[in-house]
Amino acid sequence: MPVARPTKFAHIVYRTRRFKEMIDWYKTVFGARVQFQNPVLAFLTYDDEHHRLAFADMAAIQPEGGESDKHDAIGVDHVGYTLGSIGELLDNYSQLKDQGIRPYWCVHHGVTVSMYYNDPDGNQMEFQVDLFDSFVESSEFMKVGFEVNPVGVEYDPDEMLKTYRAGVPQTELLKFYENGEVSPIRGAIASMM
Repeated sequence: MPVARPTKFAHIVYRTRRFKEMIDWYKTVFGARVQFQNPVLAFLTYDDEHHRLAFADMAAIQPEGGESDKHDAIGVDHVGYTLGSIGELLDNYSQLKDQGIRPYWCVHHGVTVSMYYNDPDGNQMEFQVDLFDSFVESSEFMKVGFEVNPVGVEYDPDEMLKTYRAGVPQTELLKFYENGEVSPIRGAIASMM
C-alpha cells in the first residue's frame, strides 16, 4: 500500500532575526494578514488557510553571541503538508515506521494534529490534518486558543494509532488537547515573553 500523499501544501515556517521586518515584508508582498502574534511567534495567511507563513524570532529565543549566530539558526524551519484525514495521517505513520522512518515530534496544535519528520539532509517537514471544517473556525481558534498555548500538546503516535484502529471516533480521539500537558517547547517560548 503506498503512503498517503498530501492533499495540499499547507505552510512554511521561517526562523528569523528580523522578526518585524519579515512580518511587514510578507504582509506587503503577499497581502498577508496576521492571524496570531506574540513576542516570539507570528502566524500569517493570505487566503483561506489558517496560516500559510509563520515566523519564529530567533533574536528573542537565542540572544546574540550564542547558537543564534550559526547559519542554520535562520532560514526555513519546516514546510507543512496537509493530509486528507486523521486516518491517512496515522496510516502514513504506520507505513513509514515499517520502513524505519519515524517522526521526531508529534503534537496536537489545537488547529491541526501533526507529525514532524527529518529527511536525510535534516530538512524538516510537517504532515498535518486540519481539525476545523472552515477558515472562520480555524481562525477563531488561533486568535483565542493560541493565547493559551501556541505550540500544542504532544502525543504518542503508537497510542493514537491503536486507539484509532480500535474504532474511537476522531472527535473523541482528539479531546486530549483540551486537558493535555503543554509541550515542553511551550515552556521555553513562554519564558521569553
